[in-house]
Amino acid sequence: MSDFLKLAGKRIVVFGVANRKSVAFHVGRVLSEAGAEVIYVVRNQQRRDQLQRLLGDHPIYVCDVEHQEQIDALGAQLRRDFDGLYGFVHSIAFADYSQGMRPFHETTRAQFLQAVDVSCFSLIALSNALREQMDRNGAVVTISISTTRMASESYGFMAPVKAALDSSLAFLTKSFSKFSEIRFNAVGAGLLKTSASAGIPGYVDAFLYAEQIIPRRRALTTAEVADVAAFLISPRSSGIVAQTLIVDAGMSINYFDSDVIAAAMRPDARE
Repeated sequence: MSDFLKLAGKRIVVFGVANRKSVAFHVGRVLSEAGAEVIYVVRNQQRRDQLQRLLGDHPIYVCDVEHQEQIDALGAQLRRDFDGLYGFVHSIAFADYSQGMRPFHETTRAQFLQAVDVSCFSLIALSNALREQMDRNGAVVTISISTTRMASESYGFMAPVKAALDSSLAFLTKSFSKFSEIRFNAVGAGLLKTSASAGIPGYVDAFLYAEQIIPRRRALTTAEVADVAAFLISPRSSGIVAQTLIVDAGMSINYFDSDVIAAAMRPDARE
């Protein structure tokens, strides 16, 4: 088997699989195809039971990252079960939209802090819990978004949280450089069709709009994001450090597409 990505035999933990539409599921599949030994961590026992058949013989652990004691217990369990890790993929995010989509200034303290805790601080906490097990030349990849400056109403208050996640890459890399060459990077993904995104009010319309903006007129796929994540965690990307690599199929270069402008400027579209 060709080992172009130099991942054969490397042990990588993948956090965040919910179902076969999840980014984490696709990343795990690509890593396995590249010869990596993939370990999965999911939020609760119920999800573990649901995914066992889907993930086959891969080991699956449970850790709810909102609870530090579970993070500590996971680190201890992985130390007992394995003799080291190459790195991990962090594909964890959550925002409470149960009360519907509100103007940003009406975001509650509880909503915002929970989103920061789950979607951003968990990367820091997991990095700390697993640091002693990781290869000194290993890598960590998180899944972010293609822009944190586009004030999309369909994404609620998550963009500032993802901005904090992106900023954390530089600080984690610098902090870890005192004892390793572990790299921290992110895939800045454009709009994707996942089960989680489908539950966000207004997201489906935004996704369909993005499909019109993308030059190829075809949406970004989860598999495309997974391929880049696998590259970023591989030694082939050793010179990429503390970066968010944008993967949006060219959406960001084409907002002023003539066909989209013409459709928006039709009299009936402005009524």
